[in-house]
Amino acid sequence: MFSHVMVGSNDIDASKKFYDALFAALGGPEGVIDPKGRLFYMSKTGIFGVSVPINGEPACHANGGTIGFAVESPEQGDAWHAAGVANGGTPCEDPPGIRTSEMGSMYLAYLRDPAGNKICALKRM
Repeated sequence: MFSHVMVGSNDIDASKKFYDALFAALGGPEGVIDPKGRLFYMSKTGIFGVSVPINGEPACHANGGTIGFAVESPEQGDAWHAAGVANGGTPCEDPPGIRTSEMGSMYLAYLRDPAGNKICALKRM
C-alpha cells in the first residue's frame, strides 16, 4: 500500500545518528544521504526518508500522527526502544510492553525522534 514515508528534520546529522541506531536494532543498514542532503533507508518493503522541508520552513511533527515499524519480537522492540533513547529519542506513551484490546494483543514501544516525530515499534502477538 505504501511506497515510502518521509518525515521532516531540522538536523539531518542528529536524525541519522538516531535512525541508524534504530534500524541497526532491527538488522537494517545505515541510512544513505543523497546529493540533496536527504536521508534514506531502503528495504524490500519500502523506503523511509528524512529531509529538511523543501519549502524552507522549519520541520515540525504531526500532532496525532504516528509511524509504525514492524519488529519480530518484544525483545527486538525493547532493543529498538533502547537504541532510540540512547541516541537522542524521547520515550512517550506507556512504557514498552504487550497490550491487549479488542484488536488483539500487540507489543508496542513508542518514541519521539530528535525532531519530535512520533514513532512506534509493533509486533502482533
